[in-house]
Amino acid sequence: MPRVKRGVTSHKKHKKILHRTEGHWGARHRLIKTARESMIKALAYSYRDRRTKKRDFRTLWITRINAASRLYGMPYRDLIHGLSLAGVKVDRKIMADLAVTDLKAFGALVKTARAALDAKATVTA
Repeated sequence: MPRVKRGVTSHKKHKKILHRTEGHWGARHRLIKTARESMIKALAYSYRDRRTKKRDFRTLWITRINAASRLYGMPYRDLIHGLSLAGVKVDRKIMADLAVTDLKAFGALVKTARAALDAKATVTA
């Protein structure tokens, strides 16, 4: 059996790792062993944070909606409850965008929610 030299294969694997760790600080993008560890950690973080990003955005949207609804004198929980009573199906992403870009349209949503809450209060009273 002929002898196989593995220099080409090793260099290709090392180059691939070093290419993936471009932009990492210090030895993390220069030395193979450190770069491999850095790459594995970075891939784990990216996998985890693709899921965390969804949570973070929902939190941001709720914060924006709450701030805008309080301008109209209604807390977030009452706004969401009123909209569900009124049967309005607007997701939080769209509501947050309205709160930032079109406050007048957001005010119409708040009025709808307030009317639904008032209607429920008169029925139960």
